Amino acid sequence: MVSYLEFEKPLAALEARIAELRTLAADGDVDLASEIARLEKKSAALLSSTYGALTPWQKTQVARHPMRPHFVDYVRLAFTEFMPLGGDRYFGEDEAILGGFARLDGRRVMLIGHEKGHDTATRIRHNFGMGKPEGYRKAIRLMELAGRFGLPVVTLVDTSGAFPGVEAEERGQAEAIARSTEACLSLPVPMVSVIVGEGGSGGAVALASAERVLMLEHSVYSVISPEGASSILWRTPEKAPDAAEAMKVTAQHLERLGVIDRIVPEPVGGAHRDPALTAQRLAGVIGEELDTLAKIPGNDRIRLREERFLRIGRS
Repeated sequence: MVSYLEFEKPLAALEARIAELRTLAADGDVDLASEIARLEKKSAALLSSTYGALTPWQKTQVARHPMRPHFVDYVRLAFTEFMPLGGDRYFGEDEAILGGFARLDGRRVMLIGHEKGHDTATRIRHNFGMGKPEGYRKAIRLMELAGRFGLPVVTLVDTSGAFPGVEAEERGQAEAIARSTEACLSLPVPMVSVIVGEGGSGGAVALASAERVLMLEHSVYSVISPEGASSILWRTPEKAPDAAEAMKVTAQHLERLGVIDRIVPEPVGGAHRDPALTAQRLAGVIGEELDTLAKIPGNDRIRLREERFLRIGRS
């Protein structure tokens, strides 16, 4: 069952009417096929026009959609032979950041990413995708392991930000994020990062400092959430739509600014409407990028990785 966002109310009403007519047609002798077909055509057109003109704030809502596919979905739909590896070898296991060996179209990779969870139990278990120091230290361990084995690293980023709790600060949250970012930048193997939902603050950058950074069409990437920026600038979270517009959080804005390299198209209506097709497209694009990067010598890749970040913000 589709969960509708606030701006999708007209679409929800139309699709509810279609479902009602289908029920009537199944239960009675009235031929409603032509009317159902007409409404389905109208619904498809409305869905296409709605998602073709989303505002930055609406894209933020889509990126946070409760049914949007997460790390575990992409593992199931786009990768094979996933072997999870846990623990940072210092403190413990953090289930907000998952990772392990995997295969992508036969290619061995080290796969790392944020997992938000799909229901109350799994969201609590995965801490809503907000990594703690042990999660980032686990990511460092896996990246170093990938470097030793010569495996390319693929990261799927989807977090509102690193966990801001007192216990995380006590265990060195800032230091762990900084060292994870450093580990990305110094990797001797190819690295491709994809923002698949939210890319929030340093918690996202720590897994996205790659030579190729991609974004799904309706994902967002920013230094702070629109609500957080609104609270700072206007002393109220109600200006979040204005903040999202000003911050240029969308994939389309960030591609023009040179912050990301490529946009991966989503199915009409967002990734949550067809996770399998989204995963198929994502796998194909990641494979293309890894093939390109494999042709570049290791030292050149590291230099290019550093240069791409130093260029950001320059005119």
